[in-house]
Amino acid sequence: MTKTSVTTPTYEVMSNHIFANVLLNNQTNQRSLSSAVSFSPGDLICKFTAATTQSFATYLTIQTGADRHITLLPEFLQYTNHSCTPNVFFNTTTMELVCIKPIQPGDEFTFFYPSTEWEIAQPFVCNCGNDNCLQLINGASHLSVETLSKYKLTDFIRQQVKQKLSL
Repeated sequence: MTKTSVTTPTYEVMSNHIFANVLLNNQTNQRSLSSAVSFSPGDLICKFTAATTQSFATYLTIQTGADRHITLLPEFLQYTNHSCTPNVFFNTTTMELVCIKPIQPGDEFTFFYPSTEWEIAQPFVCNCGNDNCLQLINGASHLSVETLSKYKLTDFIRQQVKQKLSL
């Protein structure tokens, strides 16, 4: 009988930044953003701006209006992955990345994609593994008000929800 072993993914540091590192998972070839320092809920992690603005969504943009999607600057923020139990929030009104759950060095920065996206450019099956995992991630427009009420949402998404309820 052959014994199978479970291999632990190895990570390579792709780039270092003051408060975070971009990591590459050598097994999946996926990148993530990992904290280099501790943060507490409410802490400002960093400010961001729009590197580019366009009228359509891509998997690398964040929605800031009905027909306004931005790529992020600093660019390494694009490696902030999705989780149904996020620890950061992209406030697109103040253009700040904010901590919403305690973060320790080595923790991956994650945000709830529907908190900024009314429709996801490339819907996907979530693999976050959290007890409250929503499974299919395809934008705030596809979620109930009850589900959305459990998350911090951008002003734009809150406006969209309010508009949807008034129809």
